[in-house]
Amino acid sequence: MDPRYCAQDVVRCALCRDAVAPLYCNVCHTHLCKDCVEKHFSDKSKVHNVVPLEQFLSTDFENKREVLRSDLQELEKYIYPKYQESAAIIKTQKTDQLKHSQKLTSELIKQGEALHRAINAIIQKKQAEIDAMNDQHLAAIEKQEDETNKALHDIKQVIQDLKSLLDTSDVGLVSKYRSRIKDFRKLPVKLKISLPNFLPQEINREELLKHIGSLSPLSIKTEVQDYTVPFPRAESSPPARPLLDVPRLITEIPTTGYDGLYNVSCLSEEEIWTSGNNNIMEVYNLKGEVLESVRTKSGYGPQDIAVIQSGGLVYADYHDSSIYLVSGTQIQTGLKLLGKKSKTKTLITLRGWRPHGLCSTASGNLLVIINSDDKIQTKVVRYSGSTEKQTIQWDDQGKPLYSSSGLLNYKYLSENRNLDICVSDYRARALVVVSAAGKLRFRYTGPPSTPRESFYPRGITTDSQANILISDYNNHRIHIIDQNGQFLSFIHNCGLQCPNGLCVDSQDKLFVAEEDTGKVKKLQYYQ
Repeated sequence: MDPRYCAQDVVRCALCRDAVAPLYCNVCHTHLCKDCVEKHFSDKSKVHNVVPLEQFLSTDFENKREVLRSDLQELEKYIYPKYQESAAIIKTQKTDQLKHSQKLTSELIKQGEALHRAINAIIQKKQAEIDAMNDQHLAAIEKQEDETNKALHDIKQVIQDLKSLLDTSDVGLVSKYRSRIKDFRKLPVKLKISLPNFLPQEINREELLKHIGSLSPLSIKTEVQDYTVPFPRAESSPPARPLLDVPRLITEIPTTGYDGLYNVSCLSEEEIWTSGNNNIMEVYNLKGEVLESVRTKSGYGPQDIAVIQSGGLVYADYHDSSIYLVSGTQIQTGLKLLGKKSKTKTLITLRGWRPHGLCSTASGNLLVIINSDDKIQTKVVRYSGSTEKQTIQWDDQGKPLYSSSGLLNYKYLSENRNLDICVSDYRARALVVVSAAGKLRFRYTGPPSTPRESFYPRGITTDSQANILISDYNNHRIHIIDQNGQFLSFIHNCGLQCPNGLCVDSQDKLFVAEEDTGKVKKLQYYQ
């Protein structure tokens, strides 16, 4: 017996319950001894298939191993990276939560200070009113005091004069006397003053809260993410497709709207979006006919374009730091008026950052590579709609994954079939590939036989085989590498000149945008 099974318990016959069962019926899933096989076959309701137990166990063992391999592949290539991505997002959320809490506290303190300033200003105004009334009141009292004191002095003097006159016999003095009693009969004016009162209002906490402001409620939702495995199970994995020794030019599409053609993105096998050095993005068919034209909102040329799952177009506008969505296009044969059918709306507005390359992911997210306005930092950000979900900027040693801004700062990116994020960094002369969780997998700087300084990566795309294609702009060729960074082949025929933007359609046909000639070439590179 195979040593793999020697440690397991002895299996008994399911019919006689006594003898060792060296046989197994694949139809009835029943263990049998040799003596009971004939009895088992007497049941004519089924077509039995009795095989040696070792054969059944061996087959079952291999089937289970195949399941193990499939599970391992799915866990390693999709589920584990997804959990890594989730862990990275949670880490970012914790940092963002702290920053947001600090922001709320700062805003609350500012509001409190503003309310204190407003209250102090009101109190100071009321105090000024009290001081003014006090001065007015005091002035009136002092005036009355002065008049009364003067009258008292005069009355006292008259009393003394009268006493002196009564004591004298001088007829002349007495004859000169003039009575002032009539003046003094006007008694002192009595001030009637209505003193002001302060009537404090009861503080209404609800009204006070309105002036302070309110906090929106905290909402915490747990979303269960169901997924469809983005790669076939091991048991049905297709064989690797062989590359052509000499890639073939299928067709050549001349574009007339650009002095410099930069970007291309597949709408279908027959239509492509293009953009270049002006403010118009156009859809061409394989005949070179313009099917749709859309102007950018800013009036400047887009930095990059990408077709999303809904068929809409997103484009990055470096000049106004925004990502726009063009939707509602209705492709028809023949030239149409600019923007007649399409609608453009702002999807993302960046603050302190500017977008470079972008791409749509298998999960419907948007990956954008951006650099800071101060031209010091560069990072990749994952967006779900307009919500930031993930930031990728540093390696495990805390060093930048991507070069900072500067001259010739061309950067494009693509998501691979295995969910890796691939960024072509022209300034660093490298292709930087990280996992979905943002962990650095490898840097490609050209095949071993090629010096790094001679690699000029620009446009980038990936295909159904998880191979990565990078346009080598100055060398007029395209590199094909596998998902692990191993060099496979060059595409350096078909008259390529300054290849820039790249995309592949659902049949793995490659579209190449040539910057200087303004042509789009459709190539076949698989057999």
